[in-house]
Amino acid sequence: MDWRDAEREHEDEVIGETTLARLFEESAERNSNRPAQQYKGGIYDRSLTDSVLSAAASGEYRTISYAEMRDIVRKLSAGFLDLGVDTADRIGLFSNTRMEWAQCDFALLGAGAVITTVYPSSSPDQVRYLLDDPDADGVVVENETLLERVLEVEDDLDLEFVVSIDDVAGYDDRDDVLTLDEVYARGEETFDLDAYEDRIDATELDDLASMIYTSGTTGQPKGVQLTHGNFRSNVNGVRKRFGPRPDKDDDIPVIDEETLAMSYLPLSHVFERTAGHFVLFASGACVAYAESPDTLQDDFSVVQPTAATSVPRVYEKIYDAIREEASGSGVSERIFGWATDVGVEYQQADSPGPMLKAKQALADKLVFSSVREALGGEIEMLISGGGSLSPELCRLYHAMGLPIYEGYGLTETAPVVSTNPPEAVGVGTIGPPLVNVDVKVDETVADQEAFAGDPGEVGELLVNGPNVTQGYWNKPGATQGAFTEDGWFRTGDIIHIRPDGYLEFRDRVKQIIVLSTGKNVAPGPLEDAFAASEVVEQAMVVGNDEKFIGALLVPNTDHVRSWAEKEDIDLPDDPQAMCDDERVREHIQQEVDRVNEKFEKHETIKQFELVPQEFTEENDMLTPTMKKKRRVILERFEDRVDRIYADA
Repeated sequence: MDWRDAEREHEDEVIGETTLARLFEESAERNSNRPAQQYKGGIYDRSLTDSVLSAAASGEYRTISYAEMRDIVRKLSAGFLDLGVDTADRIGLFSNTRMEWAQCDFALLGAGAVITTVYPSSSPDQVRYLLDDPDADGVVVENETLLERVLEVEDDLDLEFVVSIDDVAGYDDRDDVLTLDEVYARGEETFDLDAYEDRIDATELDDLASMIYTSGTTGQPKGVQLTHGNFRSNVNGVRKRFGPRPDKDDDIPVIDEETLAMSYLPLSHVFERTAGHFVLFASGACVAYAESPDTLQDDFSVVQPTAATSVPRVYEKIYDAIREEASGSGVSERIFGWATDVGVEYQQADSPGPMLKAKQALADKLVFSSVREALGGEIEMLISGGGSLSPELCRLYHAMGLPIYEGYGLTETAPVVSTNPPEAVGVGTIGPPLVNVDVKVDETVADQEAFAGDPGEVGELLVNGPNVTQGYWNKPGATQGAFTEDGWFRTGDIIHIRPDGYLEFRDRVKQIIVLSTGKNVAPGPLEDAFAASEVVEQAMVVGNDEKFIGALLVPNTDHVRSWAEKEDIDLPDDPQAMCDDERVREHIQQEVDRVNEKFEKHETIKQFELVPQEFTEENDMLTPTMKKKRRVILERFEDRVDRIYADA
């Protein structure tokens, strides 16, 4: 049977029409003695470890079972009810990704509440908006820092309570400020299993489960309304693609009760919420929570996960760290480059011959085996979403025995629209749609001449299915504008639907650059071409209404200074002066020339400027989901863009 037919017809105990709270309860019953969560010691002052959980040793991970997690979820749910949480109340979750986030999510969903998420990096003004817009009744915060951020704006809100996951001191005079441990204690006193079951059964698939706010790259964030049915249908579609099926060979990686996943993306973002949370717990997997994205290598080494979800920017950072570590362990840049070239050739070969197999074995021994060990040695699959992944980088990971399966989705689609199946990977694509998601393109939106070489259809992707949002909270105009007259959701993305049904991402409709010559250029592929570069850290392409394409490039400072030292070049200490040094510019020009070879003449970068500041969330040039805030970057480096086109 063809894998597509097998996927479409597959049914199992995970696939169903239940709400999210019932999904968790059923999985906890099936997997009661299996590991559910792993948490790291020494990094939080967890209030629950005072009486509910044993503290893990510093730097080590402790495991709790599904039965233990279910008990915590149930008691917390009863505790929130005792606090006054009622059906359809909006409750904010304002915390970094950690074990208690997941527990509070299921507890509040079990109480019938609607979760509204707040990014932990949010400023007081953003906190005010993200809690005021949905008229939140309460909020769960991570620690005293985030608690104070809420209290700073509480006069503008109508909160009945604030609960801190970590211990806090100095709030004894306030009845409305509690710790999660105190909520648990209330629940322990009041929990009634029959009442809990009745409450779960009273929730329906069409009921609102969460409001997740868009990252606001082009304006004020909008609250995307997602129902239990939206999330549940997406879990079903992902399960059919990644779950175990009778037609799959034993060497095909799957997500099941044997999966140990590392979670570190924001759970406040829909990608991790579905792929790294609902799907995993539905499947009986175990989720370990990293300390932070900055400690991934240590955390991977300790936990030895089999799977992880991430965004392209993190995969770029991990690859940079892999390359740097290989160099530090005595593997020369030449050997590392040779090994990756061999790996890519082997990965792309339909039938590798004896010589290529021998080269691959040597590359694996010299480089790839140590790379896998650096990530714990057990990785079977990596999932990529939340942005466009460089095909070159994806091939490099596959070559190293670390397969990345790229997918595509949006907050409004809960989120997965398409993803690569492990048994039929199309590197450079975002895979075919899930079996319960329908897609088509509006060809009138795209410049068909610009994509004339693509067999198939190109245009703005339109999506229909049970995973699609009912609209934006309190924004009827925006909701109406997001859908076609016949009810298809407009993604705002230019997508190529190939004849084989696989999708290829081109770019955001709003980000397509229109040159003064009339030519259209998608900046995404150009920027992605630098993803595996050891010379350029980040790139942003510019050129709207100009005669040619330009770029703002962030150099890899460590590489540049290392190169200068080898070449006996004395570079200035000042970062901006280093960027302006002609010798550095000439060195980076070689990398730009390499990238340009892959593109049509009108798409190539004719001029560039080096900028000394990396685009990060902290300096407001990236969103919390690591997408570029192009308007902010253009304003920040306006003088550099002017220099690119000064003589045009």
